[in-house]
Amino acid sequence: MQDDNSKLDRILAAERARGQSYRERALKLFPWICGRCVREFTSANLRELTVHHKDHNHDNNPPDGSNWELLCLYCHDNEHQRQLEAQSGGTGKREGAAPASFSPFSNLKDLLNRK
Repeated sequence: MQDDNSKLDRILAAERARGQSYRERALKLFPWICGRCVREFTSANLRELTVHHKDHNHDNNPPDGSNWELLCLYCHDNEHQRQLEAQSGGTGKREGAAPASFSPFSNLKDLLNRK
């Protein structure tokens, strides 16, 4: 059990170090502006600016930053959601997911007809 914990600790530390290094490099290379919504950032809100990998491969970190773009949290989430939707064929449905069955207005007519 102890070996599992120490292995996990090493993996998490390596991930943190990897993430910090490319994020720090990206923040030095690019202006602190979201590449989508053009929102400007300062040191006060810089934590809301993320590094997006254009090819979605987090191991592809060229020194020139050609695979990165800075995106705010909201645009970054939107970009990944668009990728998921594209992978599902644009239907917004996940493979194997059951369709929604809840109908919030199923008894609305009865409620409106009550006197």
